[in-house]
Amino acid sequence: MKTFNSSFNRLLIVSYRLPFTIQQTDQGPELLQNSGGLVSAVLSMAEQMGQNQRKSATKIHWIGHGDSSLQQLDSSALENDTFVAHPVFMDEAVHKGFYEGFSNDLIWPLFHYFPSYASFKEHDFDCYQQANTRFLEELTALVEPGDFVWIHDFQLMLLPDLLRQAMPETSIGYFFHIPFPTYEIIKLLPRTWRQALIQGVLGADVVGFHTTDYVQHFLQSVSEVLDLPIIGQRIVLPDRSIRVNAFPISIDFNKFNKSGQETEVFATQQHYKNLLRHNKIIFSVDRLDYTKGITSRLQGYERFLIQNPDWHDQVTFVMTVVPSRDKIGQYQELKREIEETVGRINGLFGTIGWRPIVYSYRSLTFTELLALYTACDIALITPIRDGMNLVCKEFVASRHDLKGVLILSELAGAAQELRDAIIINPTDTQEVADAIKQALLMPAAEQEKRLGHMRKHLQNHNVFRWSHDFFTAFNDMITSPTDLETDLPIQPFMTAFSDARKRLLLVDFDGTLAPIVNDPADARPSDSLQTILVQLAESSDVVVISGRNRSFLEKTFTRIPVHLVAEHGAFLKKPDQPWQRLDLSADDWVEPVRLTMDHFVDRFPGSFIEGKETAIAWHYRMAESEEVEGQAIDLATQLRRVASSIPLTVIQGNKVVEVKPAQHSKGTVAQTIAEQKPYDFIISIGDDTTDEDMFRQLPNWAYTLKVGSGVSFARYRLARQQDVEALLQRMNDVLVEA
Repeated sequence: MKTFNSSFNRLLIVSYRLPFTIQQTDQGPELLQNSGGLVSAVLSMAEQMGQNQRKSATKIHWIGHGDSSLQQLDSSALENDTFVAHPVFMDEAVHKGFYEGFSNDLIWPLFHYFPSYASFKEHDFDCYQQANTRFLEELTALVEPGDFVWIHDFQLMLLPDLLRQAMPETSIGYFFHIPFPTYEIIKLLPRTWRQALIQGVLGADVVGFHTTDYVQHFLQSVSEVLDLPIIGQRIVLPDRSIRVNAFPISIDFNKFNKSGQETEVFATQQHYKNLLRHNKIIFSVDRLDYTKGITSRLQGYERFLIQNPDWHDQVTFVMTVVPSRDKIGQYQELKREIEETVGRINGLFGTIGWRPIVYSYRSLTFTELLALYTACDIALITPIRDGMNLVCKEFVASRHDLKGVLILSELAGAAQELRDAIIINPTDTQEVADAIKQALLMPAAEQEKRLGHMRKHLQNHNVFRWSHDFFTAFNDMITSPTDLETDLPIQPFMTAFSDARKRLLLVDFDGTLAPIVNDPADARPSDSLQTILVQLAESSDVVVISGRNRSFLEKTFTRIPVHLVAEHGAFLKKPDQPWQRLDLSADDWVEPVRLTMDHFVDRFPGSFIEGKETAIAWHYRMAESEEVEGQAIDLATQLRRVASSIPLTVIQGNKVVEVKPAQHSKGTVAQTIAEQKPYDFIISIGDDTTDEDMFRQLPNWAYTLKVGSGVSFARYRLARQQDVEALLQRMNDVLVEA
């Protein structure tokens, strides 16, 4: 395994909670380190970072919320051999709105698909912003050049971008530990909130989720909310890219494997078995939360008991619920419902010598937990929604005897890894009942086979692999920078271009050869791109195919020997030849279209009408009204109803609505040009809806590239307008080197 990137001086972990408690000793207060998956992973990185470095450089700084008890401590008490703790203190009212309000009463239920439990309060969002800013203040005082900042979870979604704005050169990672839901759920958030949260996460260089489903949900939200181009699993900003990947968090496999064999654990395990008269044991442990599906699980077990009376007095369900937020009414009601259900089932089926359910509402010690993992015959892990769920992984890792069966909810992230479990729908009580019976009757050989597969997977994908994979992804971005954001297979493409005998390049103008600008008259290709086009035109037919009028194109490309297509295919000009008019349609439709557009010019200051020879367009890029996008759709609808002696096409482009005769398009003229010679290489590049005709009508072997975001008929994508110049430069370099 590679070591942590030695180019980083220090690792700074930022999470809501500090993983420490303060223990009073004879020598004074001492920092006591909690156990946990994230802490274990970070400890392994600390060891790796310490190789060949100063001891002080190995210490990891952990920034997290601090309660008032930490304010009295000297800074020396907030440090041990591995960690330095940095408590973030904030006003109690702000903390309440941030943590109990926005984080736990909105994001938690909403992202776990419980929207009816979500509380949408502007005050809470204000507190969330203030709390993230407090974390930023602590960070900016701490971060030094060469540090890596790894931010964790949904309480700090704004922090990556806040840090990026304050310290642009900082290396930032972000990991999201709960489910990321579909866009239909994200859309329930007020528009400004969803924009702020998504934009906040994009301050990171690498963003991690537990599963590929969550990655895809996040990418869809980025596309819908911010309309940013996405290449594979990279989100492309004007100045950088963000890598988004699935990194399933895991456990310290060896710790659970070895602990399950300890003498104390074995003794406790035997004690439990004796107490339960060596019945078959079903075990579950959950934090008190509505996402865990505890009542549905109980109903599934009840159904099993109803349908299988022969199992009465032979099986016991040991169910532990760990206290959590039980001062909140919603959680108190859940606890009451669980306890009433347990009581009802025990009352219906229990006897003097047998309780169907042994229920406890408390935390378990590590020894007790391992004893139950290794004593039970079935682990029943059935959350209604869980980002990952490590309990099921801990159970599998502890079963060195290769005995026992895991029943696992398909709605837990872990179900995508532990496919040898019995996978069930947690709300289907019949499926739960059937799974319990299947597990109780499963032959030992099948148990051994299933557990063997899952244990091997967890050995290879432990918590250290999780942290290693995250930083490997970051290192790859640093060591393999790209000046070209595309999913185009570059080497095969360049070979095909170099080997071709007759090449055709069809390239759009606005947003492709030239950046989009507020005043269309100011658009022009860069000087370097003009030089590239001149050089490419020496060995290839280069066609600029645009919606612009012919006078603009002729002026812009005066000294560049390219073919020009104006007004979406209405005019064609070959090098050193006069213009040909391809569209001979009547123009009696223009005036009624202009009159319709005039109403929208009056309503939206900054918008204007551009009259062309064969088309007319309404531009609204400089209109500042929030209603203008919706009204542009309304205008397009009205224009489609305008009476005309010829068929018309209404084009909704980038901040423009254009009307033209339907006879010609970029697609028809591109197809005509492509058929004039036996081309063996064709590339077409464009960014707008008008370019889709071109992509659609060219041969299916042609290289078609969409610039920017949005659905497209193009085979490949370039993320940004500047990537067009980078690609054309590489193409030109290939010809020079040949």
